[in-house]
Amino acid sequence: MKKFLSAVFFCICANGFAQLIQIGPQISTNITSVNTKNFSSDHTNTGIGFAAFARVNLLLFYAQGEFGYAKSNFSVYQNGIGETEFKLAGTDVSLIAGYKLVPLGKAGNVRLFAGYNWKNYSETKSSNNLNSIDLEKNNHSVLGGVGVDIWKLTFDVRYLAGLSDIDSSNGEIKTGITNFSLGYKFL
Repeated sequence: MKKFLSAVFFCICANGFAQLIQIGPQISTNITSVNTKNFSSDHTNTGIGFAAFARVNLLLFYAQGEFGYAKSNFSVYQNGIGETEFKLAGTDVSLIAGYKLVPLGKAGNVRLFAGYNWKNYSETKSSNNLNSIDLEKNNHSVLGGVGVDIWKLTFDVRYLAGLSDIDSSNGEIKTGITNFSLGYKFL
């Protein structure tokens, strides 16, 4: 009888723990635009990302951390010098706090969230040999977005507004990234 009660208690605790903590992989695509000074125009381009996430649920609120690798591309044009295309890739870390607007129980929910993102660019490449623009390796951003959970799938749309000037010369380049992600909750 003690073994049976222990097994029932373990199952109840495991089910409660699974509702509290959720982890899984995530894949994303992003559209990077830039806000610039000293450049006459800019162009948006797309990139991809891969991450793992962990979410802690507390009734209608949740906290989520993400750690992964992301690539982004954009280009800027300087009069008399030409267009420079940038390809950036590196570590991507996000800390998110959110609110479940429409909780649907085990079927899913609709979420609103905000947070902080840090990118460390380990790979920076530019396509213009005429004028080299040095870029900062770290980029700090604030983010906001909406998400939907359906069963074990998560869909998020978020915007990351860059706070850091990643141009280390006398110009200014700040990123603005629209991100679409798909995740799967193992727990």
